[in-house]
Amino acid sequence: MEKKCVMVIDSELPLGLIANTSAVLALTLGNKIEEIIGPAVMDGDGHTHEGITTIPIPILKGSGPLIKELWQTISSHYPDLLLVDFSNVAQVTQNYAIYAERIASCKSPDLQYLGIAIYGNKKEVNKLTGSLPLLR
Repeated sequence: MEKKCVMVIDSELPLGLIANTSAVLALTLGNKIEEIIGPAVMDGDGHTHEGITTIPIPILKGSGPLIKELWQTISSHYPDLLLVDFSNVAQVTQNYAIYAERIASCKSPDLQYLGIAIYGNKKEVNKLTGSLPLLR
């Protein structure tokens, strides 16, 4: 089964938050998917370059409501897809303990998603995100 990974980020966010959201999502993907990062490589001068992603990760344009709808659809109907989210709760906390405490008290309607990453079966990922444009 061929795999695919995409990020869907709220295009209305300021550039700094778009960059931060994609960085947070990418770090979690790298932690959760062992095969997504290749081994270190050597250049022609013998310098080592740490491994980077082995697959493309398109960053797609979304809106807050669209991202929330995708999150709900995936979490309810696609248990085999890896779904990583970055929400308003995560964005405003200074440390992980506070984030964990605050997210535990939130209900789904309270969460606003700045972005999500989706990884899994290419056909399913395309079905969910194939009509979304690239974020430029």
